[in-house]
Amino acid sequence: MKPTPTQFPLPLPGVDGAGHTESGVSSEGNGRANKLGLQDRAFHDWYRFVLSFPPHLVRRYLEDFGLDGNHVVLDPFCGTGTTLVEAKKNGIPSVGLEANPFAFFASSVKVDWEIDADLLVTRAQEVADAARRLLARQGIDDDAPFAGNCKDLALTHLDQEGTKLILTNSISPIPLHKTLILLDRLKQHSSEPIYRHGILALASVLVFKISNLHFGPEVGVGKQKSDVPVIASWLAEIKKITNDLRLVTGDSYPGSDTYLADARKISHALPPGSIDAVITSPPYPNEKDYTRTTRLESVVLGFVRTRGELRGLKQQFIRSNTRGAYRGDDDDKWIADHAEIQHIAEAIEKRRVQLGKTSGFERQYARVTRLYFGGMARHLAELRTVLRPGARLAYVVGDQASYFRIMIRTGHLLGDIAQRLGYDLIRTDLFRERFATATKERLREEVVVLQWNGWKRG
Repeated sequence: MKPTPTQFPLPLPGVDGAGHTESGVSSEGNGRANKLGLQDRAFHDWYRFVLSFPPHLVRRYLEDFGLDGNHVVLDPFCGTGTTLVEAKKNGIPSVGLEANPFAFFASSVKVDWEIDADLLVTRAQEVADAARRLLARQGIDDDAPFAGNCKDLALTHLDQEGTKLILTNSISPIPLHKTLILLDRLKQHSSEPIYRHGILALASVLVFKISNLHFGPEVGVGKQKSDVPVIASWLAEIKKITNDLRLVTGDSYPGSDTYLADARKISHALPPGSIDAVITSPPYPNEKDYTRTTRLESVVLGFVRTRGELRGLKQQFIRSNTRGAYRGDDDDKWIADHAEIQHIAEAIEKRRVQLGKTSGFERQYARVTRLYFGGMARHLAELRTVLRPGARLAYVVGDQASYFRIMIRTGHLLGDIAQRLGYDLIRTDLFRERFATATKERLREEVVVLQWNGWKRG
């Protein structure tokens, strides 16, 4: 049977005279507002980017914008596909752009519901059996903790460059060996349709069950797991995927296209006048290196192999952190005449000098602030070419105070940039608030709602 969408639990909040909404914060609390509900786990839960926004928020704007099967919704920063999956579940065609190759892969697999669930189970069991046999010959039982000495084993490991790319101690030797053995057996089916789903299942368990990673405000390394059941965990993930696929067997759902592309170069991927709505959550201006969050799976599964490849993919991103800024970047020219953004950047640099901060990263804070908003201006300018007149847009963004506690009201600034580019600012909805202990201020996470009515004359 077709999965039944659950409506967003809150009505649309009212709008005040300044274009801002009333609180609109879930009575369940800010922490729970961004959680993945049990009713939303199908397909979304195949692999979920830690910083993803929730399906119920997407659903709210699909409904508010009056979208149906006759419209096309775009997520130009689609991450691991929250907007795409939710649109598909609600019968709405969608398009996603993503510059991170692993996230792009994940989103494209999560909207591929055409494969044979029974074949996936059969092939997965064959792969698992082959991997278990090889491990058994090496004296390793995947279902029992390894009690021997690792030094006695010829363990498979990453090459030297791959080892340097991942966080130190992010995965222990025995679990990594078992993962690479399983991956090698899975690659023998790389020409089959089920292969991509098998890889995504492995990525999910690699991060959340096999690795030593933990996720708080940042990704880090937690308690070391000397051994874990890799194959059994992977088969459990395969079962979850096949259960979801069986929910939609025999039903018809609209297409969802994904492109590995830079959101500042949308016209390179999409035809003019092809999009009716945008629902997205772009990066925020802070020090989060978004490639670190997917670094382990990207490297182990072969999406990023060298430091040069990592640099290349970062150059396709909006410049939102100092680790992703480069000498030749010039997106800041797009906001050179924006007095408020220039004032914020100047305040950040002034605070840096007052505090005596001299590291290379800290010297970049003011520049990255300008590059971020310049990149978003460039994106919104380029986006106009693919929008149909009357298109509605929802951008989920958050206030930040990462740079020496100087407040950056991201939603306010993004709305102003959009208006300068010819968009109409309809309203700003408050999604949730976070209390910043450093600044003792409340940081708003907002949805900036825009409309594009076409090119104005005069």
